[in-house]
Amino acid sequence: MPHLLLKDLPRYECLLEASREFPDLDPSAAEAFLHLLRTGDEAFGVTESHLSSFHISQGRFGVLMLLWRSCQPRAAKLLGAEVCDNGPRTPAELADAAGVTRATMTGLIDTLERDGYVLREPDPSDRRMLSVKLTAKGEQFLQEFLPGHFRIVAAVMSTLSEAERKTLVSLLVKIQQHAAVLRSETAASPAHA
Repeated sequence: MPHLLLKDLPRYECLLEASREFPDLDPSAAEAFLHLLRTGDEAFGVTESHLSSFHISQGRFGVLMLLWRSCQPRAAKLLGAEVCDNGPRTPAELADAAGVTRATMTGLIDTLERDGYVLREPDPSDRRMLSVKLTAKGEQFLQEFLPGHFRIVAAVMSTLSEAERKTLVSLLVKIQQHAAVLRSETAASPAHA
């Protein structure tokens, strides 16, 4: 489901007109924000179609990638982890790494286990805990899926030069960091009536 539920984005002139009624509306900020959301939705849609052809959701794919990163030293390095966890991970660790609730992670693991991609086992160091690990089927799925996925990502970004990509990443990181600060400030302040 898209995050931006507008088929056609408002033109800058319309945003400028609306700012006369709503002085807090910054037309250029609103225009950039709407285009950021639309771009995210379009890029997400491209990868979503590819995932659907393999009968897997974005959430389940994310869990598989986290597990792959945790058990493959080369994958860990390629995907930005400083160290390889070298083995299975707990559902709580996976939930934290994915930024979802533990209940959501339980549901994702349930379906991945049902399909034979992951296995839950008692943790060897603490029998009260469960560890989740990729099965051979899960690793095989990633080996078959990832080349096409990487080609699609490259195709989406092919419209930009290497320099433009670096600039885009720099700008997006700047927005991400500022949004994280705003989110923590909003969470700390009492709700407005």
